[in-house]
Amino acid sequence: MRTLDVAATALNAALYAVTGYIIYVFLPITTPGIGIVRFWPNVVIPAVFTVLFGPLVGGFGAAVGIFISDVLIHGDPLLSLSAGVTSNFLGFYLIGYVSKKNMDWTKLVAVSSIGCLVISLSSLLTVSYVALPQVVENRLMSQLDFDKLMEGINPVVNGLNLFTAIIVAVFIITMLIGHLWVEMRNYVIGSIIGLGLGSAIIGLVVWAYSQVFILPSVVGGGFQLPLYATVLWFIWTFATEIPFLVLIGPPIIKVCEQAFPSLKTRKE
Repeated sequence: MRTLDVAATALNAALYAVTGYIIYVFLPITTPGIGIVRFWPNVVIPAVFTVLFGPLVGGFGAAVGIFISDVLIHGDPLLSLSAGVTSNFLGFYLIGYVSKKNMDWTKLVAVSSIGCLVISLSSLLTVSYVALPQVVENRLMSQLDFDKLMEGINPVVNGLNLFTAIIVAVFIITMLIGHLWVEMRNYVIGSIIGLGLGSAIIGLVVWAYSQVFILPSVVGGGFQLPLYATVLWFIWTFATEIPFLVLIGPPIIKVCEQAFPSLKTRKE
């Protein structure tokens, strides 16, 4: 990495950490029902850096920034290293990597359309053939036991419905941006891929961590949480962060490239 890259990485990390901490202080919102994963709209910061300065700057800056903010907020460095650092590095590295690639937009549209349809149908089938039969088959149990059953089913059903709606909305927005803003096509696709991977890592690793260690109480706590928590964390992370990446990222990147033309040259 060159001197400029090192400086950009440090700035990326500092902005990411500071804004994340400030956001949590004023908006201490976490995953509904199970906590832990925070509302994190400042993902747009490393996304901009990874496009302008390259995948390593975006990935390393995000990894360092999330570690600092995690330690300041919940004080569990091991949880941050296992879930936060890995997901942020890989996610933002992918965004930067895909943004630099020449991709066939027609094929991407076709694949995205199929993927959107598959996700929507999968969500519908899950609700129809997994959740609903549970409700019907167990309706004769005591009211207390039935209420406990519903406490486990409702978050998953609501989460799947929200995720499906978000996926459809993101698909529509992606198509619009790709049509109206050709140079941002790869960035939007990269954001979906990178955030999808990062969200999956967070969901799986935090759940696995909870099987061995107690999660930080300051952000919700918990121990040996059920497997469906993985789905909720994935949905929450993706659904609450993708709008900021695809709606706010492109105009900021465009303004930066216009203000500093050399950044656009570096990207190409």
